[in-house]
Amino acid sequence: MNYQLHPLGDQAIIIDFGNDINEETQQSVKTVVTLLEDHPPEWMIEYIPAFTTVALFYNPMKVPLHNNSTIPYSIICEEIKKFLSNITSLKQIESRIVEIPVCYGGEFGPDLEEVARHNGLSTEDVITIHANGDYLVYMIGFAPGFPYIGGMNERIATPRKATPRFKTPEGSVGIAGKQTGVYPIETPGGWQLIGKTPLKLFRPHEVQPSLLLAGDKIRFKPISLDEYRELEAKQC
Repeated sequence: MNYQLHPLGDQAIIIDFGNDINEETQQSVKTVVTLLEDHPPEWMIEYIPAFTTVALFYNPMKVPLHNNSTIPYSIICEEIKKFLSNITSLKQIESRIVEIPVCYGGEFGPDLEEVARHNGLSTEDVITIHANGDYLVYMIGFAPGFPYIGGMNERIATPRKATPRFKTPEGSVGIAGKQTGVYPIETPGGWQLIGKTPLKLFRPHEVQPSLLLAGDKIRFKPISLDEYRELEAKQC
């Protein structure tokens, strides 16, 4: 496993796996996260996984001092290196497969026609291509439970809107460049909206508030407006 360590302020450290955003790098991130979940160091406060990094926040008062060093950051670096040296090879961690029903177009997908026009396709083509992608959640960020999802077909890639919306409805499914994502709460945003899901992606009262996690595999399933309303009622 190739990585570098960098300080992040005086109480955090970055485990950096490079600049390539791909499934192999994501697997490295997930392996480290799994180890931290299973064997959390006493000095760890929390960790935050991203596309190619894991930020590790620590309590300096709980870092065990060594005779050859009294600097918490240096000691943490040594412990992380020992911690990660136990990983002889990346074990393929099985991903969850999460199906997300989407009602495409209409009032739920105000930018569907723009995505189609930008790529020289019909709206039906955009829906078919989007719903048949091989998707992976690379990270959760921007808003609580917001998944950055890679693997979208470049045939429907579309730049963000020049002027973001002040309000993007909860559940909106959007495209930004080569990524797709789902808005878990109402928030400003500039992604091109092509549909909406009735699923609740952010559930603050649950033990795990985010429905999706980094490493999840996603399948989008087209549904009708009637099916949307039916599923929406069950979420209440």
